[in-house]
Amino acid sequence: MRSLGLDIGDKRIGVALSDSEGILASPLTIINCRDEAANIEAITDIISQHQAEQIIVGLPRSMDGSLGQQAEKVTVFTQKLCNHTDVPVEFRDERLTTVSAKRLMQATKSKKSRRKARDDAIAAALILQGYLDETHEARP
Repeated sequence: MRSLGLDIGDKRIGVALSDSEGILASPLTIINCRDEAANIEAITDIISQHQAEQIIVGLPRSMDGSLGQQAEKVTVFTQKLCNHTDVPVEFRDERLTTVSAKRLMQATKSKKSRRKARDDAIAAALILQGYLDETHEARP
């Protein structure tokens, strides 16, 4: 099953895609946020183009596990996205995925201008990969 991972931010939405077997997640693209309708359309276009069967959305919890202002924004946006697609959506705790993505990009020594935007797609891949690993372990 092909899954789509989303790291939703105020400026960019990182997008990752799994392989058709649902084993490996890879960074796909970054959506530069414009307005809500355009962002939703961009995501639904990606869903259709890649025939994604589920969406995993990173939920930015605080370090103590509580939901803050950014988590509320992500939840509201995701509810609106659900009104435009029948693809099931699940949330996944995304604490520290952006930090991990930044460290990974620094280790590869990519140019700083590309690194910041690419961090979002890598964070989406880390969120999705964590989900895929957990569900793969749970399969018989």
